Amino acid sequence: MFPIEMDPEAYPAHTRAVYGIETGSPRLPATSRPATVRVLNCSRRDFLRSSATAVGSVFVLGLLPGCATPAEMEDLGSKPPPSGLMGEAEFHPNVFIALNSDGDVFLVNSRSEMGQGTKTGMTATLADEMDADWERVHVVQADGHPMYGPQSTGGSQSVRLFFQDWRKAGATARAMLVAAAAGTWEVDESECETGPHLVRHKPSGRELSYGALAAAAATLPVPDSPSLKARDQWRYIGKPLHGVDNHAIVTGAAEFGADVRLPDLKFAVVARSPVLGGRVVSFDDAAARQVPGVLGVFEIPAFSGAPGNQALGGIAVVAENTWAAMKGREALEIQWNPGPNAVFDSDTFRATLLDTVGKPGRVEREQGDVDAALASAARVVESTYYTAMLEHAPMEPPVTLAWVKEDGTCEAWCSTQSPQAARNLMAEALGIDADKVTLHMTLVGGAFGRKGLPDFAPEAALVSKAFGGPVLLTWSREDSTRHGYYHPPSAQHFKAAIDGDGRVTGWLHRTVYPPIAATFTEGAEYGGIQGARATMWAVPNLRIENGAAKAHVRIGWLRSVSAVHHGFGIGAFVGELAHELGRDQKDLWLELLGPDRVVDELMPGGRGPYGESADTHALRTGRLRGVIELAAEEAGWGQALPAGQGMGISAHYSFWGYSAFVVRVAVEAGRVRVLRVDAAIDCGTIVNPDRVRAQQEGAVVFSLTHALHSEIIVREG
Repeated sequence: MFPIEMDPEAYPAHTRAVYGIETGSPRLPATSRPATVRVLNCSRRDFLRSSATAVGSVFVLGLLPGCATPAEMEDLGSKPPPSGLMGEAEFHPNVFIALNSDGDVFLVNSRSEMGQGTKTGMTATLADEMDADWERVHVVQADGHPMYGPQSTGGSQSVRLFFQDWRKAGATARAMLVAAAAGTWEVDESECETGPHLVRHKPSGRELSYGALAAAAATLPVPDSPSLKARDQWRYIGKPLHGVDNHAIVTGAAEFGADVRLPDLKFAVVARSPVLGGRVVSFDDAAARQVPGVLGVFEIPAFSGAPGNQALGGIAVVAENTWAAMKGREALEIQWNPGPNAVFDSDTFRATLLDTVGKPGRVEREQGDVDAALASAARVVESTYYTAMLEHAPMEPPVTLAWVKEDGTCEAWCSTQSPQAARNLMAEALGIDADKVTLHMTLVGGAFGRKGLPDFAPEAALVSKAFGGPVLLTWSREDSTRHGYYHPPSAQHFKAAIDGDGRVTGWLHRTVYPPIAATFTEGAEYGGIQGARATMWAVPNLRIENGAAKAHVRIGWLRSVSAVHHGFGIGAFVGELAHELGRDQKDLWLELLGPDRVVDELMPGGRGPYGESADTHALRTGRLRGVIELAAEEAGWGQALPAGQGMGISAHYSFWGYSAFVVRVAVEAGRVRVLRVDAAIDCGTIVNPDRVRAQQEGAVVFSLTHALHSEIIVREG
């Protein structure tokens, strides 16, 4: 990776670092590599045991938006909150960071960890601002509970939502430790400084460890505005860090959803309707009950209304092990009423989308007069694209362990991106209050948006209630593919008006695809224009239109959502436009972007396409230009290529990040072979470059796989 520091005055809201990905680039030198983290996979009981020896010497601090204050935590109920790792500590103004008299720092990760590195990024940020010794830090996974504030881990928002607040939480701890040391020595706080896990009196050289200061710090008021470290003082933030779970994962010690075990645990699978909304007419389970190991067969009611995150319904088989449950499911004889979605056919729907996209749609964004530009153009270039329906296919299919107990409460272990939603859905399905559901978050074995839609959680709860004991509900790979939330098929149509000098004077982009909204609201037909609205062309006449399309399957979020097809469509059309005009692709990209500027019209009301503030996250064409130029440079753009090889370049703005890719391919015996991909990203302040690199590498694999191999085909619903 090649960090390039840009002029901070040009982009005051960002440290602008652009990375080109190159196989085999050097890691941090061993002498400057951060120490290995000691990770404690800590249960509540273990945590309390470790802190019980330090009565009066545990303090917790750092207030994040939407998180419970001490008084609010008491209002949550007379007993400690379900995941109350800090609930019985003597001093707990907040729930995210604690220090005991032994010097152990406990950081509570409230977000889902699914390989994207949030747990490590949070640890680095809190520990850096606290000046904690990396080897003295223990990371504890929070349960799903409102006391932690927003926990839905999607939209690429964990770091950008919490980064400043994590910093403030760590800085608050540091400030209180300094104040405690100054009070102990009876000196002014300005004479004190922190080092890793200690406070030092600069004039005398005296030092006190953080553990020795815990009791005194616990008696002090929490400062409202602690000073944050300057960027050049960061020891962890911005350095490549190995994931805090890496050792546990590679040695098999890490706990994912399917790894959880309880006494008397049973295993379940569900036979679901092959068509969305289909219902059981009748079933015969006699043969299924004869399968060795099968313990019970239960019907789960079908959902009503829009599917949302409801359990789909069907016939559940509970057994001594998952294999027996699957064999029992195979033996079921079920008659289904498939319902109206049985008419859905991929080829027919493709034709419908292409027909719709050829007609005027609802105008979503307009500047200038596109119709006049097209009418007066010396030349009009147009093209239409179709992208297929896709499935997430994370390595770990959906799984939840649910235990509905005799007292009416439910305890669950769930691999989800949305723990609070999963908790609420389980409560709703069981007809109980949410405070009677305890939901433990496990590591998530890949997600890409699928596990932000936790229909598998209430499904597991219903099966456990019917069976009367703890049940681990597993989806097979086939289940996940047949019954998922899909990235929708889409059609896009583009027109460009070209004047006599070969310049683009008008741009029309029309998009049609079934919306995610249809999953939650019956009758919704218009998809969003995320990834299209933020087109930053310096073109006088531009219009983006949207067409209606019905959903016949559940539509969900898939990594970068509608930027998947819109980014492809825009990039493909620029490439074709360059070919038609006899222009270099990179040069045309830069010409369309025009001079470096802030695109104010894309942030009406001071908010951008993803809700970002214009004050801190203005859309800047110079940042997109920067990644285009870097990716092209690293790829050797413009070099002579052997016969049968070619390069393409594309760029996109998505979720506050500016990305560019150059792909070099060969056509061999009529088939495309990808030889090399160069990627550059400008995503502002980078907490852990190792994870940014991994995200980019993953994006390349993910996108190439989907583009070349991953169409989901539907017949008869």
